[in-house]
Amino acid sequence: MKGLYIVTPDWDDTTRLLEVTEAALRGGAALVQYRHKTASPQLREEQARQLQALCRRHGRPFIINDFVDLCLALNADGIHVGGTDVPVADVRAAVGPGKIVGASCYGSLELARDAHSAGASYVAFGGFYPSRVKKYEVATQPEIVTRARAEIPLPNVVIGGMTHENAAPLVALGADMVAVISSVYMVDEPEAAARRFAQMFMPG
Repeated sequence: MKGLYIVTPDWDDTTRLLEVTEAALRGGAALVQYRHKTASPQLREEQARQLQALCRRHGRPFIINDFVDLCLALNADGIHVGGTDVPVADVRAAVGPGKIVGASCYGSLELARDAHSAGASYVAFGGFYPSRVKKYEVATQPEIVTRARAEIPLPNVVIGGMTHENAAPLVALGADMVAVISSVYMVDEPEAAARRFAQMFMPG
C-alpha cells in the first residue's frame, strides 16, 4: 500500500461525489475510503455501491469507514475503524483474512502496536495539522512516522489537514500513504491535485 489515499466528504450529492472521485482516480489516487457519517442507510448503500463500481473500473481498492455490515454486504475490499468504533480484532474476525482492515491510531504507537497484533492491515496516524473536516484534540508529532516504520511492520497512513506542502516532509520520513479529504474534494482541479500527491511517491 503506497500513494494517495482519498477519503470522501459528507456529500449527499452522489453525482458530484462520483465525478470528483473519478477525477482523483484519474490523477492517480491509490485507494478510496467511503466515509459519510450523516447519510441515511439507503443513501450510504447507494453511494457505496456506485463508488465501489467506479473503483473496480479503475482497479483501485475500495474500503468503507466503520460500517462492517455494509462492507460485507457489498463485498468491499476492506474496512477502516476509528478508536471508538468496533475493536480491530472483532472486525478482522467478521470480515475474514482476505480484506483490508485499517485502524486509526491518532498519535499513539501503543494503539498501533495493538492494532497490528489484532490483525490490522495498516495503521493511520493523525491529525498532524488542523483539518477543515475533522477535529483532532491534539496534533500528532511527525517523528511517530519514523518510529512506526522501525517498530511496526505495517504500512502507515498520515491524515489531518494534508496539503501538498505539509505532506511532503511526512512522505520523506517514510509515510506510505497520505490520506486527503479537502485537498482533493474541495479544490477547483481535483485531478491535478491528486496527481501532485501521487507524484510524491514516484521514484526520482
